Amino acid sequence: MNTNQLHGLAGTVWAVLGISLLLISAIFRLGQIALNTFNGPLSWYHWVLLAFTLFFMAYMEGYKGFQLKFSPRVAARCFHLFKNPRLRHTLLAPFFCMGFFYTTRKRQITTVLLTLTIISLVQLAHLLTQPWRGILDAGVVVGLVWGLLSFYFYLLQVFTGKTCGSPELPNQP
Repeated sequence: MNTNQLHGLAGTVWAVLGISLLLISAIFRLGQIALNTFNGPLSWYHWVLLAFTLFFMAYMEGYKGFQLKFSPRVAARCFHLFKNPRLRHTLLAPFFCMGFFYTTRKRQITTVLLTLTIISLVQLAHLLTQPWRGILDAGVVVGLVWGLLSFYFYLLQVFTGKTCGSPELPNQP
């Protein structure tokens, strides 16, 4: 393995580990809060809202957000990094692969705005009390788990020769 290939491999491993740790950390932190929901009594309407939240977040966050958009693009960017390593992209691999830089202007704006929106929603969720916070977090956990699994699926796809999405690089048709 030559230096360029080793550089590409190191950047890709760092990207996958960084993104995985980000998602796994959120899954475990929010999962604990979601589990605490069941320490107290729940009324029928809590159960109805929990079921709705689980399905809604699985569809909107897991399927539409992660599976259809985030995961294929990030996997494609991981593959691009593997094949075309640059020092800055390798050092900041998780941020590069998530589309914070070296991407189309539209993708960069969307990524930053989405990140700021998520941070704002997380801050608002902190204001909720149990069981409402746990119900919301249970849905988020389902979406994040779906997202992590779809990310791994698309990584497997792209590294076995199948195209899965555009890496949305600058000046790309």
